[in-house]
Amino acid sequence: MLSNDAKILRGSAVLAAPVGIVAAVLSTVLAGEKGLIGALVGLAVVLVFFGAGFWALMRITQDKPQLVMSAGMLVYAVQILLVGVFIVVFKNTTLFNGRAFAFTLLVTALAWVGGQVLHTLKSKTLYVDPEPSVPVKSQSVKAKPRDGA
Repeated sequence: MLSNDAKILRGSAVLAAPVGIVAAVLSTVLAGEKGLIGALVGLAVVLVFFGAGFWALMRITQDKPQLVMSAGMLVYAVQILLVGVFIVVFKNTTLFNGRAFAFTLLVTALAWVGGQVLHTLKSKTLYVDPEPSVPVKSQSVKAKPRDGA
């Protein structure tokens, strides 16, 4: 993993984790023990799915950086699909409070994506080769005189 990628991943997690913790505290206050369990499950789902998605994106684009946009869209679509499947599977569960789960999942996922965008924009990632791979031959061009001679 490149250092810029590690900074983006760390920045996303650092922004999403406190948001998830605040959501867990709110869920506990508002819904009790089942709210805490739902919030912790939602927080874990976001951290696992989005962390694994970012890791997968870095592995896919490690050798082929031209695939970043299409791979990023694919990874994001799969993440949202898996989160949706997780929500549908646990829709009517009695193990935890569904609203606390959904609230924590939503705000933590938004914080994660926001952190990714913020740290991607702040990173100084070169998108061109700063030095040419082939040395440029210096050719001196003779200037023609203006009088046509």
